[in-house]
Amino acid sequence: MENPQQSTSYSKAAASKYPEHVVIAVAKDSNGICNPITLGWAMTTSHTPPMMAISVAFTRYSYDVICEAKEFVISYPSKEMAKDALFFGTRSGRDMDKIKKFGTAVLPAEKIDCVIFRDAVANFECTLAGELKTGDHAVFAGEIVHAWINEEKKDRLYTLGSGYKMGSVTGELAVEYSPSLFEEE
Repeated sequence: MENPQQSTSYSKAAASKYPEHVVIAVAKDSNGICNPITLGWAMTTSHTPPMMAISVAFTRYSYDVICEAKEFVISYPSKEMAKDALFFGTRSGRDMDKIKKFGTAVLPAEKIDCVIFRDAVANFECTLAGELKTGDHAVFAGEIVHAWINEEKKDRLYTLGSGYKMGSVTGELAVEYSPSLFEEE
């Protein structure tokens, strides 16, 4: 039998992951500002107790915020939140209140001191259960203490390819990054 696998670089093989799910993690900083970050690396890690994990680069402001807050929300953004997700992933909370600046609709979280996204498909309130340093990122494990689901039917947001192309899992493009996209911001 012929081997269909071809040896290649890590980056070329990793690019085959698309479409990749997107999450927005948000935690409240010491100034009382909820700071969101868009992430591609997230997963369920346990059913009992319910737990999820996210991976955040050490250089990101959100890394420090989550370490300090010891709690965070993981949101599954809807396709309608594509521009919000792109904004949150291309701007730093060190420089601005991203939620206020973009005008994203939020609601108060129930069990932790944070917010949830009104238009998300689902939101998961988490308390920090552990951190694992992995190269240039940290994996944060969060125990889910409360969960929310949107009663309105919403399509979940995915990254469709490199270059910040975001849309639905069917491949329908919702937004693609360009340097001029947020010029008026």
